[in-house]
Amino acid sequence: MTGPDRAADDAAAEEAARIERGRLLFARPVTFFFAAQQLDKLPPAEGPEVAFCGRSNVGKSSLINALTGQHALARVSHTPGRTRQLNFFAAGEGTESPLTLVDMPGYGYAQASKAVKADWQGLMFDYLRGRPTLRRVFLLMDARIETKDGDRAAMDLLGEAAVPFQIVLTKSDDAKPASRLAKRQDEMAELVRKRTAAHPVVLTTSSSKGGGIPELRAAIAEIAAGG
Repeated sequence: MTGPDRAADDAAAEEAARIERGRLLFARPVTFFFAAQQLDKLPPAEGPEVAFCGRSNVGKSSLINALTGQHALARVSHTPGRTRQLNFFAAGEGTESPLTLVDMPGYGYAQASKAVKADWQGLMFDYLRGRPTLRRVFLLMDARIETKDGDRAAMDLLGEAAVPFQIVLTKSDDAKPASRLAKRQDEMAELVRKRTAAHPVVLTTSSSKGGGIPELRAAIAEIAAGG
């Protein structure tokens, strides 16, 4: 076997191992255990946390349900902006690398008043800046539409709070034709190069088809293990 062939085999084996670690982490039940609308009401900061953030209707609840293999863990609402609290879920209990998943309220819904939007920004910034166990925020972006001002504002907020974030494209199965999805992926790759807090790898997912879910699980498992 030549050097390049061996390197390719080693890379494939490592990726398969990453995927398996992610599968094992989420093979156990993930359970809701806390909800908070105020910073002083948060649960104790124990163990690593990852949070999910995105515009209302980006498919955040559907992604969390697909990630955990549960149909109704995160409530899927047909009313944009309905969830106004931080929801906490325990994952990997009984393993060496348990962690907490945090479902953040959606942002950018047009019907919200300026006061509500300001409250969201204040609460989210305080949470992001003041949560020592928060390891990464997964910023969800719709694969079918352009980046909105609210998305850029969320990235600014994450940068100001010095919180690492990783972009996850959602609803990729509906981004047609394929050239449209490719263009969106290129756009995201360019965007993360300009953001110092952004993880260089952009994940592309489909909650309905399962695309990208194993890779997202693998990324979370690495964080849980301290990677």
